[in-house]
Amino acid sequence: MKRALNINDIVNYSPEVLEFENQWLASFGKPELTGSWIVWGNSGNGKTRFALQLAKYFAKFVKTAYDSFEEGLSLSMQQAIISVGMSDVSRKFIFLDKEPIEDLSNRLKKARSPKVVVVDSLQYTGLNYEAYKQLVQKHRNKLFIFVSHADGKEPKGNTAKSIRYDASVKVRIEGYRAFPMSRYGGGEPFTVWEKGASDYWLESDKL
Repeated sequence: MKRALNINDIVNYSPEVLEFENQWLASFGKPELTGSWIVWGNSGNGKTRFALQLAKYFAKFVKTAYDSFEEGLSLSMQQAIISVGMSDVSRKFIFLDKEPIEDLSNRLKKARSPKVVVVDSLQYTGLNYEAYKQLVQKHRNKLFIFVSHADGKEPKGNTAKSIRYDASVKVRIEGYRAFPMSRYGGGEPFTVWEKGASDYWLESDKL
């Protein structure tokens, strides 16, 4: 049984918080490096582009891994990684080519392992909600960002929907814009791709 915490324990708790700035701060606040986020959206709306942009921004602060279960190493993923300028953070970014969850978990036990892991996409991992909870609990000093398919405007599947309730940050992607709900503040929409967003939302306004 774990020791119960007293008031001094709570007051003196010192979480590892990242000093997000500018639009990242306005949208997501200053996040703690623990727990989980979930990002979801329909195909063709900028979900993967946003996930890579997010991974790049995290890699400015800490070592970050991108485990691509859905595409793996492919021409389209190569082009996406180049387009977001991931080479700018090459010393703190690693790409995992469909690395199974068990292998990923073992990797995260090692010294100097990534502090942030983007898992793309949740539906290809085989995780159920219980396995998700065990993974996050086992690595409480890591932050997991799960990318999910969507069913309309909701995450697709029971596991994704359950993670949404648990996640500290929830991000819906539509028309190359990210719409965040964050426990750390922020809340402003984040533009993933200016031209794509402009074209999509201008057309939507005409409907």
